[in-house]
Amino acid sequence: MQKIKNLLTTVAILACATALCLLLKHFSPSDTHVPLVFVLAVLFVSRFTDGYVYGIVSSMVAVAGVNYVFTYPYFELNFTLTGYSITFGVMLAVACSVSAMTTRIKKQEEVWFEAEKEKMRGNLLRAVSHDIRTPLTSIVASASGIIENYDMLTSENRLELVKDIRAEAQWLIRIVENLLSITRIGEDGARIDKQEELAEEIISSAVVKFKKRFPEIRLSVKLPQEVVLVPMDGILIEQVLVNLLENAVLHGHGTTEIAIVVADEGEKVAFAVEDNGQGIKESLLPRLFEGTLQSESDRSSDSKRNMGIGLSACMSIVHAHKGNMAAENRKTGGARVSFWLPKE
Repeated sequence: MQKIKNLLTTVAILACATALCLLLKHFSPSDTHVPLVFVLAVLFVSRFTDGYVYGIVSSMVAVAGVNYVFTYPYFELNFTLTGYSITFGVMLAVACSVSAMTTRIKKQEEVWFEAEKEKMRGNLLRAVSHDIRTPLTSIVASASGIIENYDMLTSENRLELVKDIRAEAQWLIRIVENLLSITRIGEDGARIDKQEELAEEIISSAVVKFKKRFPEIRLSVKLPQEVVLVPMDGILIEQVLVNLLENAVLHGHGTTEIAIVVADEGEKVAFAVEDNGQGIKESLLPRLFEGTLQSESDRSSDSKRNMGIGLSACMSIVHAHKGNMAAENRKTGGARVSFWLPKE
């Protein structure tokens, strides 16, 4: 399948170059631009196909095509013209060199990309090892406390321990969801199922999930007056919003109010989650989405949890949608984490 794609790409690019040269022939009597157009075509072939073969073959086809179509006598192969061998030998050498360099650059990019993927996997593994161990330890301790001291505990004590188990289990579920999303996006070229979705509906669903866990937090939503339709994978973007809302509470330290703000910016739509907490340390902002951050405060049990893995999952999801993310501290206090999704 990939070979067919590469072949069709090569044919299409060379056909476009030929059509362009024929079109320019009506505006310029000189054919000096023809070799340059075909060298550019070879560059595009090398860029959009795999390996050296298609670029080199297209170089040879370009040389023969220029001789046959654009060199007098037209529509005849004639290799006896004075200076032809030098001119087209240079053209072939340039085309082949361009093809080789482009392919080498693509291979270097692939190596770099693989290295970045391995780095991300390592960072996630380190983050997950802590994030999973902490709630599991708490669940085991609470369950053991209930079993071993059942008769000694009051009903209120048992209920409190069961609530702790539920909270830790919910956190584990969120970790697993984030990991599955990152794994899904990291495979097969970040395939996602984008459909036209109403921003209001996706936000409403995320708010419902968030309020079940944090009913005491005041939450407001600000939407444009007009209907906002965005191409997205609704389940993944809902997960992004839930992650951002939960992070605002768990790591905002004192967050009591959160606002979701949506703005239509023409070619893209901006989503922002703003809180009134204590903000984010300036030293953490440059690496906030790398998945390696550990909250440095120990004022609550939640602060022991990694706040980077959820944000790393969010960044992966947004990047898969051809969007971007950013975080900043608000002048009025608290933090703002924003992401943008293209409309097309």
